[in-house]
Amino acid sequence: MTHLTLSMPSRTRFPLSSWALRYSPLLTVLALASCNVGPDFKAPELNLTSRWKQQPSVSDLPLPDQWWTLFKDRTLTNLVDRALANNLDLKAAEARVLQARALTSTERADFLPQLSLQNSASYEHLSANSIGANLPAGATLPKLERDRHQASLGLNYEVDLWGRVRRRVEGARARENASVDQLSAQRLIIAAEVARIYFQTSSFDVQEQILRETIALREEARKLQQSRFEGGLANEMDVARARTELELAKNDLAAIERQRGSLDHALAVLCGELPANFNLAKNRRLPAPPRVPAGLPSTVLQRRPDIRAAEQTLRAANADIGVAKANFYPAFTLVGTGGLESVGAEDFFEWRSRTASIGPQLTIPIFQGGRLRAGLRNSQARYDESLASYKQSILTALREVEDAMLDVRAFGKQRAAVAAALAAAQETSKLARLRYDKGLASYFEVVDADRTVLTTRLLQAQLDGQRLTATVQMLRSLGGGWQ
Repeated sequence: MTHLTLSMPSRTRFPLSSWALRYSPLLTVLALASCNVGPDFKAPELNLTSRWKQQPSVSDLPLPDQWWTLFKDRTLTNLVDRALANNLDLKAAEARVLQARALTSTERADFLPQLSLQNSASYEHLSANSIGANLPAGATLPKLERDRHQASLGLNYEVDLWGRVRRRVEGARARENASVDQLSAQRLIIAAEVARIYFQTSSFDVQEQILRETIALREEARKLQQSRFEGGLANEMDVARARTELELAKNDLAAIERQRGSLDHALAVLCGELPANFNLAKNRRLPAPPRVPAGLPSTVLQRRPDIRAAEQTLRAANADIGVAKANFYPAFTLVGTGGLESVGAEDFFEWRSRTASIGPQLTIPIFQGGRLRAGLRNSQARYDESLASYKQSILTALREVEDAMLDVRAFGKQRAAVAAALAAAQETSKLARLRYDKGLASYFEVVDADRTVLTTRLLQAQLDGQRLTATVQMLRSLGGGWQ
C-alpha cells in the first residue's frame, strides 16, 4: 500500500495560540468544505397491490401488542410471558443488540479527537567505538550511560472532509436498528411458536379424551361379544374384530401420547426450562379463533420486524458504499504530541524538559494496486445482495399472509363439513347397531360405522387445533400486534 503523506509539524517555540492563529483559516476552510460522498439512502419503490387475493372478511377489532390475549386463555398468556422472559434465543438476541450499540459508540468516537498518554523510562549504553569514531583525535568521550525518561500526551484527530466517519456511523446505526428489529422478530417468532405448540397440545388432549372414551366403549363391546360367543349368539370372528378394534384404539392413544410429550418438551425449551421439570396441564377446551383484521398489504411492511430489519441492513450497505468512495479521497489529520522528556530523572519535571509538536497531516492515496476499486465493487455488490434480500423478504411476507388467510378460510369450511359428517356418522352407527341387534346386519357393519365415528371425531379435534394455529400464523405473518 502506497500513500503520499505530507506533514507540517510545528515545534512549540511559540505559544499554541499562535499556532491556532496560523492554521485556523485552513481548518475553517476544510470544515466548511466537508461533505458526504456516496449515495444517500432512498427506500426502493415497490409496486404493491391495494387488496389481498384471498379477500378476507374485514374486522374493526384492533389488535393489541400482546396479541395472544385475543384467545382469552390464561394458560397461554402465562406461557408466552414465561417464554419472553426466559427464552435463551431471546437472551442471545438482546446481547446482539448491546453489541450493535457498542459498535455504534465505537464508530461515533471518531468524531472526537483521540488522546493517549505514553510514559517510558529506558536505560541506554552507547558504543564507545561508534561515538569515538566521529570525534576528533584526542577528544574526550562523552558519558556513555544514561537514563531517558519520557511522558507525552498524543493527539490524533481526522477532519471528516468526505464523510468517511459520518458514513461509518450511519452504517453502524442502521445495523443497530436492524438488531433491534431482529430482536422484535425473534420475540414474535417465540410467542407464535408457543401459541402454536399450546394449541397443538390442546388438540392432542381432546383427541386423547376421545380415544380413552372409545377404548372404554370397545372394551365393553369386546366383553359383550365374548359373552355372546360363549352363549352361542356370536361367532369367533366377531370376537376377533372387537379385540382388533380395541387394540387399534390403544395404538392410536399411544401415538397421541408420544406426540403430546414431544410438544411438551419443546414448550419447555421455549420457556427456557428443563424438560424434566416442565409439565403442561391437560387442556381439553379449545377457544374459538378471533377475527383478525388484515389491513392493507402496504401496512404489513411497516409492522413486520423482519422487513424493517432487512431495510436497515440495506441502509447499512448503502452507507458502506459511501465509506468505500471516501477512501479514494485525501485524509486530513491533525496530529500532535506534548509532554516532558529528559536524560536523567533529577531534572525530569523542570520547565525546560517540556516538548511539543503539532501540525496537520495530509495522506493522499496514489497507488493501491486496485485495492480501493475492489473495495468499492465489493460494497456495491453487497448492496445489491441486500436489495435482493429486502425484496425477497417482502414477497415472502405477502405470501405468508395470503397462505394464512387461505388456511383460515379452508379450515373453517372443513370444520363445518366435518361437523355435518360427524352427525351423519353417529346416526349411521345407531342404525347399524339396531340392525345388528335385530339380526339384519353383521357385526362388521357395526365396527365399520363405529370406526367412522371415531375417525371423524378425531378429525374434528385436529381441525379445531389447525384453525387456531392458522390464526396464530396469520397474526405472525401480519407482524403481530400493533397500536
